[in-house]
This record gives sequence, structure tokens and C-alpha cells, in this order.
Amino acid sequence: MCMNVLDLYKDIKVKDGDFLVFACSYGPDSMALFKTLLEYRKSHDVVLVCAHVNHDKRRESAKEKEDLEGFCKKNNVIFEYMKINGYGDDNFHNEARNIRYQFFDDVVKKYNAKYLFTAHHGDDLMETILMRIARGSTLRGYSGFKKLVKMDGYYIYRPFIGLTKDELLDYCHKNKIPYAIDKSNFSSVYTRNRYRKEVLPFLKSEDKDIHKKYLKFSNVLSDADDFIEEEASKAINKVVKDNKLYIDKYLEINNFIKRIILEKFISSFYQDDLMLINDKHLDLIESLINSKKSNAKVNLPNDVEVIKCYNTLSIRRNPTLLSSYEIEISKDVMLPNGHKLELLDSVKGNSNNIIKLSSKEVTLPLIVRTRKFGDVMAIKGGGHKKIKDIFIDSKIPASDRDIWPIVVDSRGHVVFVPGLKKSKFDKTNSEFYDIILRYE
Repeated sequence: MCMNVLDLYKDIKVKDGDFLVFACSYGPDSMALFKTLLEYRKSHDVVLVCAHVNHDKRRESAKEKEDLEGFCKKNNVIFEYMKINGYGDDNFHNEARNIRYQFFDDVVKKYNAKYLFTAHHGDDLMETILMRIARGSTLRGYSGFKKLVKMDGYYIYRPFIGLTKDELLDYCHKNKIPYAIDKSNFSSVYTRNRYRKEVLPFLKSEDKDIHKKYLKFSNVLSDADDFIEEEASKAINKVVKDNKLYIDKYLEINNFIKRIILEKFISSFYQDDLMLINDKHLDLIESLINSKKSNAKVNLPNDVEVIKCYNTLSIRRNPTLLSSYEIEISKDVMLPNGHKLELLDSVKGNSNNIIKLSSKEVTLPLIVRTRKFGDVMAIKGGGHKKIKDIFIDSKIPASDRDIWPIVVDSRGHVVFVPGLKKSKFDKTNSEFYDIILRYE
């Protein structure tokens, strides 16, 4: 294969001194990515950062880490590494993916990089589309994945999406690029491997360029989804208010848009894990909406429950299964009780749902967590009050207190009990403040 490296990266925009982060497992795909980025660096003044995750599932992993680190040193590439020391989820692949991408996200932000490059290729796209069709998915899910994906402050870029696995192997061999083979990729235990071993060879025997047809299919669905998203965004403003879906309004809209609205309604509880939701789950929610029962609920993956109460639908983590949480507030946070905390640039009003703070008086980062024994807040207007007493005064049911959000600074000072009470750190409009939090 004759690979034009500059064509692979023609869509990215970099300037001298930029850091480029790439995910690398030391397999042939990611080592081909490594090599193309080395070639790209010859004509661009960029700094390469290799991000490697050891899943600690194979004996060869430690040796692969050493070999990759040595290859980085040889080529003047920064090496970032993490080892996963334990798993708590029954779904190993799902949990490993979440941990892996959180690590990549951390590395990208550490170097203030604009891009994270991954070695996903045309065969991966075909497998993903076929698996989604077989299990049921959303329109965006059926499209597989995009070449360029906007994240929080950076982009994921997949330069190999138009190439096949065989082309990448051929590139590695011609350029004498070292790599290791993960033997688990040949095991028929995993669903993806069965598609890789049995379905893709048949499709390629019918058309050697079948991957290009799947890429076109993916792009068409993705473009259609973008258009539908615009229409759904207009509709959702009429249907969802204050984190509640109003059933009477929902029943008035187009059936196809209804499904999109349901996906958007639950998406904040799943984010990158939205693949856990399939047609069966959306059908359950539809049945709940159409049920004659005034009060009912359905359970979704990851302890999420959707609750019907007369004309409204709400969503939350199951409080009986959740004992505590602690979340750093770096962007909007969806809370386990079905509400959310928003970081705003400006706001009107001054209710107990809004607090204005000065970073000169509170120690960042802010954290939202569940209550702890002995929590006390210096309240606005003077004096101190136990969080327990604030709950009692506000007549908060005991069942809600354990997951009620408490906002603290990094020193542990309680600055806000959202919806109930503000601390002495709250600022008036005439005072200096540079942080605005709103509880919805």
C-alpha cells in the first residue's frame, strides 16, 4: 500500500509547537498510526505524545509496554502510561473502554492538545455497524463512528477510517514497524471477533472495496442524523422542561422525532455509554408513557430508573442502590437525583437554586458530593448550621437526604446546599464573583 501521510492528516489544523496525542496499544494498527505521525512530524513542528494503557489481562502486556516505551525514547516521543489494576463491572470491554478513554482525556488536557488520534480503520467501522444492526440501536448508532468527533475542548481524529486492516498490516511490513499481536483478538468468545473472522471475509469476497461502501453508508446516516438532531432540538424545548418530559406535549409530535427525544432525554445519564441503550429500552419507556397507570417506573442499565408521575416523566439513579457520590465540577453535572448543576456565564434571578461565588474566597476545584457526618455550613447572614438541620427545616424526606447534592470547595468547606441554602460565600450582583452555579 502506498500511503500518502499528508492526505491522511489534511483535515487537521495545527500550529508550531502543538502537542498531538495518540492512543497506542502496540498492535499493528496503532503502530501504523505511530509511524504515520512520525512521518507527519518531519514536515510539521509538532510534539508527539503516546498514550498507552495496560489492561493487565495478558502475560505479554508488560513486555509490550517496555517495547513501546523504548520505541518512544528512540523516536523522541513522550510516553504516557497507565495500568488498570482491577475491574468491578461484569462487562469487561465496556468498563475497560471507559477507563481507557478517561485516561486519554486526562492526557489530552494535560498537554492542552487539540487532537486525540486513534487507529480505528474501515474494518472496525464495518464490524461496529453490523453489530449495531444486529442488536438494535439509534440512527447515530447505526452509522458506527465518525472520522472527526468533537469532544470537550478537543477532537478525536481517526485517519484510517477509509483503510482496511490488511492495508495497515502491509504498511507495517513494508516499513519494518515493530508490533505485537493480541491473541485474544482471535478468540470466538467475543462477538466482534466472530464478525471479524466469519462475516467480513464473506463481504470482502463479494466486493474488495466493501469498506468504502460502508463508509459512505456511515456518512449518509450521520448527515441525516445531524438534520434530525436540529429538528429534535426544536421539539425538545416544547416537551422537556426542568428535567421533566411532559407526556401530553410529547404525544403531539412526530413518531420518529419521539424516539430521538427519548434518546436525548436519557443521554445525560449515559454520555459515552449510550450504546448500552437499545430499542428494547426505548420500547419500555414508550410503554410507560402509554400506560394507563398514573404512577409507574421502568429500570434501565447502570441503576437508572425512569419514573412516570401523572403527566410527567423523570429520570434518576435508583436511590436504593446508590450510597454516595463525589464529582468534580468542571462542567455541567447531571446528578443522581435527576437534577443537574450548571456552570453559567450570566444569570437572572437570585433564588436558592443559584449561587454566585468568588474564586478568591473558595478553593477550586468545587466538588458536589453526598452529605457526610458532621457537615456544617457557614450560612449567609451569619452563624453556622448543620446540614442535617437544614434538611429538617426544609422538610426533606429522609429517603432523599442521602443523595441530596452538597457543594464543597477543595478544603471541604460547604458552600451551597442546592435548592435549600446558600453559604456566606454567596455574592450579590454588586460584589465580585466569577463563578455561577445553577441547580435545576
